[in-house]
Amino acid sequence: MKIEQIYTGCLAQGAYYIESEGEVAIIDPLREIDPYLERTKKDKAKIKYIFETHFHADFVSGHLTLAKQTGASIVFGPTAKPNFDAIIATDGQVFKLGKISITALHTPGHTLESTTYLLKDENGKANAIFSGDTLFLGDVGRPDLAQKATNMTKEDLAGLLYESLQNKILPLADDVIVYPAHGAGSACGKNMMKETVDTLGNQKKVNYALRKGITKAEFIREVTDGLLPPPAYFPFNVKMNKEGYDDIDAVIKRGAKPLSPNEFAAIANQSEALILDVRSQQEFAKSHIPRSIFIGIDGGFAPWVGALIKDVNQTILLVAPSGRIEEVITRLSRVGFDNTIGFLNGGIDAWEKAGKETDSIKSIGVDAFEKIYFSEHPAVFDVRKETEYEVSHLKNAKNTPLDNLNDFLKKYPASENFYLHCAGGYRSIIAASILKSRGIHNLIDIAGGFGAMKNTRLEIESEN
Repeated sequence: MKIEQIYTGCLAQGAYYIESEGEVAIIDPLREIDPYLERTKKDKAKIKYIFETHFHADFVSGHLTLAKQTGASIVFGPTAKPNFDAIIATDGQVFKLGKISITALHTPGHTLESTTYLLKDENGKANAIFSGDTLFLGDVGRPDLAQKATNMTKEDLAGLLYESLQNKILPLADDVIVYPAHGAGSACGKNMMKETVDTLGNQKKVNYALRKGITKAEFIREVTDGLLPPPAYFPFNVKMNKEGYDDIDAVIKRGAKPLSPNEFAAIANQSEALILDVRSQQEFAKSHIPRSIFIGIDGGFAPWVGALIKDVNQTILLVAPSGRIEEVITRLSRVGFDNTIGFLNGGIDAWEKAGKETDSIKSIGVDAFEKIYFSEHPAVFDVRKETEYEVSHLKNAKNTPLDNLNDFLKKYPASENFYLHCAGGYRSIIAASILKSRGIHNLIDIAGGFGAMKNTRLEIESEN
């Protein structure tokens, strides 16, 4: 028996490859399926089942493409109603895989179809659970994402989740291994650990939602407390996972179209395409196409795209590092953004050589900012999350979180210069690009962000 976790850091997502006697099961695959096909080829094995723990909201799964290419059966839990052929498992249904078995345990709460898959070894001993978004390490799945689809409140769903955990998960042995669908950084939970694998016994000790004696009322209150609004793209991804989508090869072929500066400019001017620049923040600050939006490929790319662009149907023109076009299109497609229509061939250098207009962002280091801070007392805006700001922040800085930046546009000074910062410089350049696209140009970025302020004379305070 082989169990392999295939973890994708930018999505904080875990897919799983399970093999026994030449038969393979894939759990919650990503949209690009080549890694799974390569593993089966190496093992001289065949994919028999593709198990989905639920209709994912934060990424587009690869179940349909994988089933099409391998002939494997897609399996969902009870109550799932996909618009394609799939096995809808009954609670407790057993699936044989070589010498081992996988049992579907219906664990509603995060969504109504949410299912945990229990793996038993060839001796029938419970070995592991693949818990999807039902149980994370340090947390449980948020119960507010499926409210509209179920006509239930988040409290109703949290109550279902409590029963699922108490009746299906907690009775299992302490040595059972927990393999969740997500880790720290995912928007599907609020308190996840950085680890991606643990034992159920340890989770019973450290996970607040599994503590001994917790009542249903306490569970509902604690699980629903402090939930931030979900990203706008989540419902679109659920729809794609439930109804279908284009193969990723078709998406890449459509998007990887090289455009000359003149062609790029013409399409940008004649359409409502968004110019998305994914280079480093330093490169973007130095020179970029006016009104383009920066979200760097080497940061938390896909989640920020989903959080800030909102509409997965938005057409996109790319400015990207040489040799990384296919990677960018792939990572956009992971969160359902399939409408990339071309990229700037030759990048910003070709744009400048063609005599096209460019813009830039003024950025200064903390040493220079420190002098300005004490002599001019300028307006400063911190675009980190509210929770980060509450821990500690620059005195007199106002918190305008990047996630909801458009809600704060009226707070920025109309004429005098103001300063932006985040934790390290990535988010503040994203914020600066959005503000400039809205016609707000009197901004200055603080390079290095809050992290660079710690060893200065700048005044740091906390709200706690």
